[in-house]
Amino acid sequence: MFNVNDIKNGMTILFEDNIYTVLEFSHVKPGKGAAFVQAKLKNLRTGSIVEKRFNSGVKLEKAMIEKKNMQFLYATGDSYTFMDNNTYEQLELTSAQLGDDKYYLKDGLEVIITVYQGEVLGVILPEKVELQIIATEPAVKGNTTNNAQKDATVETGLMVRVPLFIEQGEVIVVSTKDGSYASRA
Repeated sequence: MFNVNDIKNGMTILFEDNIYTVLEFSHVKPGKGAAFVQAKLKNLRTGSIVEKRFNSGVKLEKAMIEKKNMQFLYATGDSYTFMDNNTYEQLELTSAQLGDDKYYLKDGLEVIITVYQGEVLGVILPEKVELQIIATEPAVKGNTTNNAQKDATVETGLMVRVPLFIEQGEVIVVSTKDGSYASRA
């Protein structure tokens, strides 16, 4: 337990039977009335972001989140298998648990899986991943507008907007934050 006045960005807390990460906070001392802490919190189970106001004497409980370095092994149907790099223990996650993160998973990719008391909360991907283009239209001659782009499908099924000079079979670097093209590999 800790006092709400000791809250910090990035901290994980238990509040109202949910696990939250503190995105940002501010201590507010109005001219009239008691001081309070205004915090923007991200629910680690649902991904939703909420604003909460805590009176200054409130005690909160820290959530001890375990981070495991794991390697993505393979996908079969709706199931994705990961292996712990230290214990070689395997873990299976469903497509629903991964959400859109599944589009960045490639055999052998190193990820961090966050766990709270045996409950898998999510996957932390590397900032960028290298993926091969399996389908894209050829560039149209004469289409030279600034930053002209076309659709391309990568090996994981993700649709990425790429510059016209990128061809099928090339390996590109994709940002895992927003799924955008970063560069050639």
